[in-house]
Amino acid sequence: MKKVNILKTITDCGIVAIIRTESKEEAVKIFDALVAGGIKSIEISYTTPGANEAIQAIAAQYGNSSEVVVGAGTILDAETARIAILAGAQFIVSPTFDAQTAKLCNLYQVPYLPGCMTVTEMKTALEYGVDIIKLFPGNMFSPEFVRAVKAPLPQVNIMPTGGVRLENIADWFKNGSVAVGIGDSLIAPAKLGDYEKVSQIASQYLLKVQEARH
Repeated sequence: MKKVNILKTITDCGIVAIIRTESKEEAVKIFDALVAGGIKSIEISYTTPGANEAIQAIAAQYGNSSEVVVGAGTILDAETARIAILAGAQFIVSPTFDAQTAKLCNLYQVPYLPGCMTVTEMKTALEYGVDIIKLFPGNMFSPEFVRAVKAPLPQVNIMPTGGVRLENIADWFKNGSVAVGIGDSLIAPAKLGDYEKVSQIASQYLLKVQEARH
């Protein structure tokens, strides 16, 4: 049931915020700002120095509950995925599909969100038990691509990542996306130390999601 609750948190929120920054301390501050803005599903990219320690601190702070879920992003192999899970990561995100990572996540009942570009890649990911597929890089596609894929694969849950902005986020949902991944356009003010602005932008994105769904 834990896996189901995590997936529900991600899809109910509709946004997976991506934190890719220069230090674990900044990652934690951005995480807090995003939660204050209402975003409950957030991944820490493993390109961030001290990402493992940041996840440990966040998991301890938020009680490892399904109300707020922390994931590990830019995971390239099963070994790193297991390290992240042991640190407290509740879901794993990759830029590509990796069969061994899928098996490991299935073993621990942790959602795995791999990056795919083609229908063939998506079909393979589904066969390995993937629940949400990250369409990456999303800026290479139009929102209508999601609708086109769901014609032959109506069961696929797609999360476009890359190129999602306030101006087009509604179109992604109207074409069948279950969630979207957003990075720089969401957390950019943090580079200037303006974490309150991060919270404000998070709220704006969530409002757009709610409007699109209704």
